[in-house]
Amino acid sequence: MRHQLSFTCEGDTLAATLDEAPGSTGLLIVSGGNEIRSGAHRGMAMLAARIAEAGYPVFRFDRRGIGDSEGANGGFESSGPDIAAAVAAFREAAPQVARIVAFGNCDAGSALLLHQPLALDALILANPWTYDGEQADSTDEPALPPASAIRARYWSRLKDPASLLRLIKGEIDFRKLLRGLSALKQAPQPAVTDSLAYRLDSTLAELLCPVTILLAIGDRTAQAFIESCGPSLAYIEKNPCTIRIERLASTSHSFAGDDADWLAAQILTALAA
Repeated sequence: MRHQLSFTCEGDTLAATLDEAPGSTGLLIVSGGNEIRSGAHRGMAMLAARIAEAGYPVFRFDRRGIGDSEGANGGFESSGPDIAAAVAAFREAAPQVARIVAFGNCDAGSALLLHQPLALDALILANPWTYDGEQADSTDEPALPPASAIRARYWSRLKDPASLLRLIKGEIDFRKLLRGLSALKQAPQPAVTDSLAYRLDSTLAELLCPVTILLAIGDRTAQAFIESCGPSLAYIEKNPCTIRIERLASTSHSFAGDDADWLAAQILTALAA
């Protein structure tokens, strides 16, 4: 059964939804960008119903200044108190829950890392946002993918006779081509110590709780995360620890359509661990 409820965070009233289930492990869904708790095209609401049907209670909420919640929207970098208050409200609304796993896509995943320590038992981070100076959005992506992704894309096209034929026939937009080729000159740069990518990477290295990282490898935000945190990811994959990395051959930033089955399966695996 689904219930609407509210809780307070630093004097503001926040709106939340609980999908009831008997399990002692619960899922906290943290929304990314300025997305309301139901998600784009009700994606998070449908995910919550699916997870609850499998026996795990699910708690979703609108952070301050979003959707039905009061207060000012300070973005994901100031959402630590919202998440902490949601964890406490979840435990109060579902007292049988002894273990809480939090899921966040895009900058919601970044927020779950940035605001550690939180009273959570495990994290599921999907396509974490690593761009500095930009506000993540639930549907929009950065104007260009990272240079490494562009290099791979154009190299594959240069080897494709059909693409060369389209170029000769004038069927390719030269402005887009030149824009993409300009990115090939960009050498990968190590993350500077005050950058978002560096802070996320540093937190990952120090976390003690289990973490699952989900990456849609055709998604620009995921590509940027892979480029920024590449050495750490390579080390993790060669030296299994408390961090699990799962990759999906998809361009869907929010795991829409058929990708929703894969996302739900990964979340259920983390909940059952």
